[in-house]
Amino acid sequence: MDLHPHEIRLLKALTEKMSPQEAAEVSGLPTDAVMRASSWLSTKKLIGIEERIVEEITLTGEGMGYAQNGLPERRILDEVRDSCELSRIKLDRGVVNIGLGWLRKKNIATLDKGVITVIDRKETGDEKILKLLKEKGKLTSDELDEKQAAALSLLRQRQNVVDVREKKIMSLSPTKEGIKLGKTTKEDTSISQLTPEILKSGAWKTSGFRPYDVDIYVKPKYPAKKHPLRQAIDEIRAVFLQMGFTEITGPLVESAFWNFDVLFQPQDHPARDMHDTFYLGLEKDTEELGDLKDEVKAAHEGGWTTGSKGWGYEWDEDVAKKMLLRTHTTAVTARRLSTLKKEDLPVKVFSIGKTFRNEAIDYKHLPEFYQVEGIIAAEGANFRNLLDILKNFYMNMGFEKVRFRPAYFPYTEMSIEPEIYLEERGEWVELGGAGIFRPEVVKPLLDGFECPVLAWGLGLDRVVALKLGLTDIRELYLSDIDWLRKCRV
Repeated sequence: MDLHPHEIRLLKALTEKMSPQEAAEVSGLPTDAVMRASSWLSTKKLIGIEERIVEEITLTGEGMGYAQNGLPERRILDEVRDSCELSRIKLDRGVVNIGLGWLRKKNIATLDKGVITVIDRKETGDEKILKLLKEKGKLTSDELDEKQAAALSLLRQRQNVVDVREKKIMSLSPTKEGIKLGKTTKEDTSISQLTPEILKSGAWKTSGFRPYDVDIYVKPKYPAKKHPLRQAIDEIRAVFLQMGFTEITGPLVESAFWNFDVLFQPQDHPARDMHDTFYLGLEKDTEELGDLKDEVKAAHEGGWTTGSKGWGYEWDEDVAKKMLLRTHTTAVTARRLSTLKKEDLPVKVFSIGKTFRNEAIDYKHLPEFYQVEGIIAAEGANFRNLLDILKNFYMNMGFEKVRFRPAYFPYTEMSIEPEIYLEERGEWVELGGAGIFRPEVVKPLLDGFECPVLAWGLGLDRVVALKLGLTDIRELYLSDIDWLRKCRV
């Protein structure tokens, strides 16, 4: 059996049951080396590791005062010979009040008509425990006999006298095979770590090198790392940048005009209701929008010059003024399109940011979540280009199987929903929406020229949950340090 030098030294030292600290002293190994070696030997069934929980008892500051000056009842007894009037005891009233209660409880004195009479002056069990704690500094519950345990229980009934905490005690015991190997195995002198001294002395020429065991157990390490959500944001950002996109950002607080109206979403659309959108009770002046406001109004009411019939209702400017927490990042791309000039083409931009929706919290819905958005504005861009870009985008994100299903969105036509195949679940999962912006969206935004705009977006939190195998999206935001440490990178 191949054994590490530390394992051999520990086996030779471990002739009986010992604590790791005792084994370290006998073997000459550091305690952490003993812990590692014992773990390896345990998997090889050469030693047994026993763990138990005991209580560790120490004195508090107040308890140390009692140990030095005596318990309140002992101080009263010291003031009384056989009997004494209570009024003649020269102690603090607080000490007397506490002490009288314990004198009666322990049945070592009586109080009758203001006179204290001593029954028993012998040292009590709790006083002996106090003295022992003062001498030793601490005790463990397994050190105490039955009488001492009862005395400690009495002492613990007092407030803030002793501090009791649970402590894990470990002991190491050699198995029969371990004892046998400890006696017969010679210490390994081969080199396990190459140092400058070994190179200079030439010891490596005769000692030989110890082979590495790549299957040996090693205690897990949990170094600092990014939160899974932050890591996903960085990865998706890298995918976009590799595909030649530029990142854009926009305000979290948006007007209904930029969030809904400019995207050709009718003012009576259910998504605008209070139960879906966080309105702030504020308004944003629309005068600065100039012709854009009039063109959006015309597109809603009758299609403007797009060839569409629009929605056929009277557009209300007051509704467009309402301020809200943005419900999607498409408002960011709409703002970018409004500043676009023909000489800027082609344009490829993306945004990653938080969005807000007034939804009940459950395993797949949150009121606050990240959304990813990408657009391409280029002359001659078409639906086939969109499908190809989407396929590359999702494959760069690590999803090998991608397909598309027809869909409907108010501001794109044609519209699709990309789906990715999850091998571990054996099913196709919808992952966002995509399409070509309708003329009613693009024409008012682009100043004096026309150009197809390909667009797509997806909820980032859901993507991360799928990749990590989570069934509840809320788990991403729990303060679970154990999960965060063990979460795969």
